Amino acid sequence: MKVSLNWLKEYVSIDMAIPDLADALTMAGLEVEAVEDRFAHLETVVVGQVVDVAPHPNADRLKLCRVDDGTGLVTVVCGAPNVAAGVRAPLARVGTQLPDGTLLAKTVIRGETSEGMLCSEVELGLGLDGSGLMLLDGDLPPGNSLKAALNLFDCILEIGLTPNRPDCLSMMGVAREIAAIQGVSMNPPVFSLPDAQGDIRALTSVTIEAPDHCPRYAARLLEQVTVAPSPYWLQDRLRSVGVRPINNLVDVTNFVMLETGQPLHAFDFDHLSGHRIVVRTAADQELFTTLDQKARRLSDQVLMICDGEKPVAVGGVMGGLNSEIEATTTRVLIESACFDPISIRRTSKALGLNTDASHRFERGVDPAGTLFALNRAAGLMAELGKGRLVDGVIDEDFRTSGPLVLSLDVPATNVLLGTDLERDRMATLLESIEFEVQSDGDGVLRVQVPSFRVDVTRPHDLMEEVARLSGYNEIPTTFPMLPAQGTTPSPLMVRRNQVRDILSGFGFFEAVNYSFISADSCDRIQLDANDPRRHHVALLNPISEEQAVMRTTLVPGILEAGQRNIARQQTSLRLFEVGKVFLPQSDAPLPLEKEMLVGLWTGRREKAAWHTREVACDFFDIKGTVQGLALALGITALSFSEMPDGQCRYTRAGRTAQVLHDGRVLGLVGEVDAGVADTYNLKQQAFIFELDLEIMGGLASDSKQMKPIPRFPSTSRDITVIVDQAIESGRLLDAVVQFGEELVEDLYLFDVFAGDPIPAGKKSVSFRVVYRSAERTLEDETVNTIHHHLTHRLITEFGAALPA
Repeated sequence: MKVSLNWLKEYVSIDMAIPDLADALTMAGLEVEAVEDRFAHLETVVVGQVVDVAPHPNADRLKLCRVDDGTGLVTVVCGAPNVAAGVRAPLARVGTQLPDGTLLAKTVIRGETSEGMLCSEVELGLGLDGSGLMLLDGDLPPGNSLKAALNLFDCILEIGLTPNRPDCLSMMGVAREIAAIQGVSMNPPVFSLPDAQGDIRALTSVTIEAPDHCPRYAARLLEQVTVAPSPYWLQDRLRSVGVRPINNLVDVTNFVMLETGQPLHAFDFDHLSGHRIVVRTAADQELFTTLDQKARRLSDQVLMICDGEKPVAVGGVMGGLNSEIEATTTRVLIESACFDPISIRRTSKALGLNTDASHRFERGVDPAGTLFALNRAAGLMAELGKGRLVDGVIDEDFRTSGPLVLSLDVPATNVLLGTDLERDRMATLLESIEFEVQSDGDGVLRVQVPSFRVDVTRPHDLMEEVARLSGYNEIPTTFPMLPAQGTTPSPLMVRRNQVRDILSGFGFFEAVNYSFISADSCDRIQLDANDPRRHHVALLNPISEEQAVMRTTLVPGILEAGQRNIARQQTSLRLFEVGKVFLPQSDAPLPLEKEMLVGLWTGRREKAAWHTREVACDFFDIKGTVQGLALALGITALSFSEMPDGQCRYTRAGRTAQVLHDGRVLGLVGEVDAGVADTYNLKQQAFIFELDLEIMGGLASDSKQMKPIPRFPSTSRDITVIVDQAIESGRLLDAVVQFGEELVEDLYLFDVFAGDPIPAGKKSVSFRVVYRSAERTLEDETVNTIHHHLTHRLITEFGAALPA
């Protein structure tokens, strides 16, 4: 909302400096976003005195002028008929930007150099006379700034209004706020209507068929009007706030809207069939051409202003091409109405039309200001259009409620605001913005809300008015009473943060995705038809089809994050996400929310460096990540088992393992299936893990157990056995642990081999066993005896053989 300081001064005396005024308005809730000098383009325009005039040697209608600009003489080529030696006129120096956007430069006109421009009123935006130079007072010294010489000053304040303050979408509304800030009264415009003739009800009528969309509609009629350009004062007022003048009748409707906040519309009365107005909703798919010359299909919820046969305007939004004011218009019907804000908002959005009228109507206009704005416009049109006002006004009013009266509890207001304002002080503040206030016993005020404040509907709104009018800066700063003892975070939150720290230490970056996914995500990751994760919680109003349901797995999100990064040349990735999945429950209205963890590793195993070879990550890297995470969380006895091929959906069969703890499934780890990778456009090998964080959190332990540093040395022995290919190597290691030999301190796999000379269907598995005693140094004979015993048990239990 742009407001002109000079225009505001017609309604309120302003004694504050501009910076102080802008700050005060901002603190009152009307944020001043910008302040600009309306006449800034005149900074380089000075008073010029024409010293002498000579004919242009190459043009009959041009003259060569030598002009004194206060610093010397400049040559200007001029074609104005009233240029003569001795006259003073505005001289625009080189570099001046005129209101029409023209940037003056030193130029050559018909072979003669011109070092500026002698200007008319029109060229400077200071009047309507473009027939010749703007002649200045002969006493003005050359070189003086034109702004100073003519005392041209006007500031334009650009105010960022919140949607709840439609009363300030007008000059009078902003002036009312300034008056309250300064503690003075606002002076509304005073006008009188000319003598009227005839009877409007004998010439036209208004019928409201949709009072829920239009509770009030008023109209006045003028005859024998003349359409012409507006006078300079009216054009200047409109231009000052960025509105383009059109003609005297249309300009009046815009002027009154900007002055009062009430949008108006002027119809060519002779274009209204039946010379009457019918307010109704449109027929479904009804076709109508608006003033922007676009034909639009309307729904049955769109309010239309119609004549006796056809629509002539979209109510509250835009007029129609078939009833606009033309140069030949002689009779004008003025509309001033109050429309339902929700209806106008819905229509504006549906049609993609955001006009000055719809902007005000959808926020709410003053229902009691309809006639004031109508009469103001009728008087101006009669004056500027030299027309005759038809006697009477049509006012169809379906409003049933009277003024709103609210009770304001003074002690409760002070408690809420943290202030100590007296009752009379609150009453004075509210009366300064035209609220009517009466005392209703100790500590209670009865407040009648003015009709233009459609945003004030409850006592808390009055408390807000008291707060902003008394000054937000005057509210003392207080701090909430907080206990010194902090709250203990939930165990799951602790584990979640711990997991983030651990994985970040492993070189992973956290991804944060929406909890919404596409409904076809389960198809893309090839979930089984009866997989419970296919049952989604659908959103009633999704942002898009890609975010239509609540996620039941984190896998689609991490794969999409991987694809986005790879598409941007980030081909080596380590990503993880901690988040909830939402699983519908048949016996509960709300879904089951489970905390899950997912990770993705693709590309190089290590960062590229001069001392390392580029090696791609593999299954054992992602498996090692899970093992490292479990150890860091204090989870022991974690094991991995090959996942049956029939259970592998989004991971590759034969390269997927279940993650187990004492036989309980925690999740999986494996290579992304090739089909799923193609679906997500992953053009390189990728590995993922998916874990139930809630189960892992329950298994994690923060307790640390101390073990003394060994005093005696360890000794190692290797075991190599040949077993069936189907036997997992981990089962051999688990068996050794389960044998329960006390002197076995550690064991690990170091080689697996299949092929010649190992028989077909077999493989060679080699692992190392570390022996140590806490009480003595072990002798070879003791270690060999235990080692042979372990080897024999493995051969017996797994049908193994020793290599030849």
